[in-house]
Amino acid sequence: MNPESKIIQHPASEKQEKLATIPYRKIKVSNTAGHILHLPGGQRMITCSWDYSIRVRDLETGTQLEEWDKDRGVILTIALSPDGKKIASGSLDGAVKLWNIDTGKVIESWTGHTMGVRCVSWSSDGGRVVSGSDDGTFSVWDVESGKIILGPIMVRREDIKLKLPGRRGVCAVCYSPDAKMIATGTSNWDEADGLEIWDTNSGELLKAFKGVCLCLAWTSDGKTLIAGGSSITKFDTATWTVVDFGENRDYVNTISLSPNERILASTSFFGKTAQLWNLETNQPIGTPLHHQREVICATFSAGGKFLVTGCQGHIYTWDVSAIVKEAGIPSDILQK
Repeated sequence: MNPESKIIQHPASEKQEKLATIPYRKIKVSNTAGHILHLPGGQRMITCSWDYSIRVRDLETGTQLEEWDKDRGVILTIALSPDGKKIASGSLDGAVKLWNIDTGKVIESWTGHTMGVRCVSWSSDGGRVVSGSDDGTFSVWDVESGKIILGPIMVRREDIKLKLPGRRGVCAVCYSPDAKMIATGTSNWDEADGLEIWDTNSGELLKAFKGVCLCLAWTSDGKTLIAGGSSITKFDTATWTVVDFGENRDYVNTISLSPNERILASTSFFGKTAQLWNLETNQPIGTPLHHQREVICATFSAGGKFLVTGCQGHIYTWDVSAIVKEAGIPSDILQK
């Protein structure tokens, strides 16, 4: 076993009610995971850590299998391509890079932002990548040519016109499934627009909503956009009607859709918790999942059986079926 990780295994014989409130597995790591991705096949996960490294781990044990090239600069974010063969990353130096999963090597490096790239998202066909930066812009890149085909486009234009204060860095981007729209989110702490919807062909601003927006998720049918920040908000994209979730007292820094898109996971950095939500009722599933330190990221395993969360110094694995059962919710919510 790699010396940098230590597994804390919870016995299967423990009472069922405890399985819903304690992690199925807890791994102590010397490097905090800022982002977690699950690779096709369901056996491996990739972590982007606070020491700016990318590591491949065994999903079952958490053992480190590989560490990718650390000489490629400070990496802030990662996103898996639709075909599962490449990863796009954003760097502190403003570069967007593509990595080959099989070799762990950089195959493309694109420059265009003047500050760090905090978020990246792939189009559903894998032909484009959108990046959001601390310079207050987002850009769309053509994967084949490596050229910017839209942007850089400045977000929160109204703030600039009105000379409003507040940080304008882009901290969330998300393509619509049909690749006709891009959603961007900013971590402003004033009353200005935090969520904006853009036309991918013209770069026209289509919609804007006030509030903090730190994370985004679009359902595969394109009918629902979910935003997390000062609250969790669900939008009907046909009418842009807003539906607030059940009571949520903490700022949400990460959201993740289950593979069948019937369950949402959210995390609260300051609250040190994660929470599962029923997307049909917009109500919480069970009680908050408590962590030892601030929670930074969350993602479902490929089959949706587990939720994996990262906090400072640990990676947690949660048994989703046990949480659903303890909450008294029919198990068909786990089915495709």
